[in-house]
Amino acid sequence: MKKLIAAAAGTLALGLAAPASAADLAARPYTKAPPMVAAMYDWSGFYIGINGGGGSSHTCLDFVTPVTGTLVGEGCHNATGGTIGGQVGYRMQSGQWVYGIEGQGNWADFRGDNISTAFPGSALVTGDRNRTTIDAFGLITGQVGYAWNNVLLYVKGGAAVVGDKYDIYAAAGTPLAGTRLASASETRWGGTVGVGLEYGFAPNWSLGLEYDHIFLGDRTIGFTTPVGGVFGSDRIRQDVDMGLVRLNYKFGGPSLARY
Repeated sequence: MKKLIAAAAGTLALGLAAPASAADLAARPYTKAPPMVAAMYDWSGFYIGINGGGGSSHTCLDFVTPVTGTLVGEGCHNATGGTIGGQVGYRMQSGQWVYGIEGQGNWADFRGDNISTAFPGSALVTGDRNRTTIDAFGLITGQVGYAWNNVLLYVKGGAAVVGDKYDIYAAAGTPLAGTRLASASETRWGGTVGVGLEYGFAPNWSLGLEYDHIFLGDRTIGFTTPVGGVFGSDRIRQDVDMGLVRLNYKFGGPSLARY
């Protein structure tokens, strides 16, 4: 009987001790969930692209009178047409500010003409029709922009170079109508400013719209006849306006950065 009572007491003591052992176990530490990570479009890196659009060159000519150098106005015209080309550049992003440098080269076909107001001609006398053509241009510019994630607004400015050709034809209704009387060509340097809006629509790819203005100032250039004779000189003032659609590919992996 004593053994039975002792065994029962031992069993009861063990049952009472079990909760105390569980209470002595260390509680599991609480681990905070990691913070959400936002993705930002990264504009940094080298890029290459193509562009196309249209433009207009506003040109005014003044005949330079021999000996005295007096200028006689011959009128103005707009030379309009299309252009296609490419660009290559590098951008660096700091926060939301984006800085860059870019070189661009384009073929162009901007053409226009006007009848000279100084030498209009008549049915008996040959008059002049002044034509200008821009067949190429290049831009070397710096950029400063501000990014809203994958949308970039930027301004640009720098140097411009233009391939110009000038022709003088006999005016319609004159004895030599349509005949080229003289011509000249030059590579003309100036300055440029522009503004653009670019949208990153996929990793590494962006599409944009850009407006550029080229300042070419005044230049005096001599014209020669088709056989190499001296025809005279004109002072030519010229500016160019154009709108472009641009597609760029950026090197260096996906254009997504995390912070």
